Amino acid sequence: MDGQNTWSWWPNSEVGHNQEAKKEINILFGADAFDTPKPERLIRRIIELATNPNDLVLDSFAGSGTTGAVAHKMGRRWIMIELGEHCHTHIIPRLQKVIDGEDQGGISKAVNWQGGGGFRYYRLAPSLLEKDKWGNWVINHDYNATMLSEALCKLEGFSYAPSDAAYWQHGHSTERDFVYVTTASLTHEQLQQLSDEVGPERTLLVLCTAFRAKADAYPNLTVKKIPRQVLSRCEWGHDDYSLQVENLPQAPSPPAPLPLAGEGRKSKPANAAQGGLFEEGEA
Repeated sequence: MDGQNTWSWWPNSEVGHNQEAKKEINILFGADAFDTPKPERLIRRIIELATNPNDLVLDSFAGSGTTGAVAHKMGRRWIMIELGEHCHTHIIPRLQKVIDGEDQGGISKAVNWQGGGGFRYYRLAPSLLEKDKWGNWVINHDYNATMLSEALCKLEGFSYAPSDAAYWQHGHSTERDFVYVTTASLTHEQLQQLSDEVGPERTLLVLCTAFRAKADAYPNLTVKKIPRQVLSRCEWGHDDYSLQVENLPQAPSPPAPLPLAGEGRKSKPANAAQGGLFEEGEA
C-alpha cells in the first residue's frame, strides 16, 4: 500500500547462517578452509527468486564456489570468476565433488542431487600488449611465437592450425583465407614474395609489428600492425560492458511445439529436442 514499507525477512531457519556455512565448507575441505562462506540454502533462495532452470548465473567474486555449486545442483548454467588461489584450492575441487556426486552436503538432499554435468576452466592470459620505456605499445614479452599466433587467431576469428608445408599459414577462416603472424618488420620485397606464394586464388591476413610498403599494394594480402590492430579492439573508460560470452555450452533447445487439433502429424516428445545442461564429455 502507498506510504508503507514492505519488508522481507529470511530467518536462519529457512536460509541458514554462518555457522552452517562453515560446517559445509569444513566437510568439503577440512577445518578453517575458508573464512567467509555463505550457506547453500541462502544462495538457493536467491537463485530461486531471480532465475529459471537453464538460466545463466554469474558470480564475479567466486570465493569458495558456493554460487556455482548451488546453481549447478539447481539446473542452472553458471560462470564464476576468481583471481585468487581459491580457484585451485577450493572452486575446482568443490565442483569436481559436485559433478561426481560426492558432495551430499548443503542443498544436495533437498534437490536430490546425484551428480552429473561438467564445466570448462579458463586461465586469464597476461595482457597481449605492454608499453616500452618510451611509452609505445609493444607485444608483451611473456608471449612466445606460438602464444602470439594463437591469441591473434582467436582475436581475428581464425582457427589456429599452423601448416607444416607453408610457413605463412598459421590459421584459416575458410579453405582459401589464411592468417600469418610474425614479429618481424616486413619489407616490400618480403610482402611481394608472400603475395606471389599465396597466389590469386587465396587471401592472407598478415599481422606484423611493422611493414614498409603500401598496405593495399597486394590484392591478395591484408597487412596490419599487431599493436594497432589489438588496440583498435580495446575499449577504455567504460563501466557498462554487456556480458558477451563465447564458446560455452549452449542453452537447450525449446521443446518441439505440439500440433494443433486436427493436424495429422505426430509430435516428438516434449523433451526430445532438449540437450543436457552441459555438453557430453566435458569435465
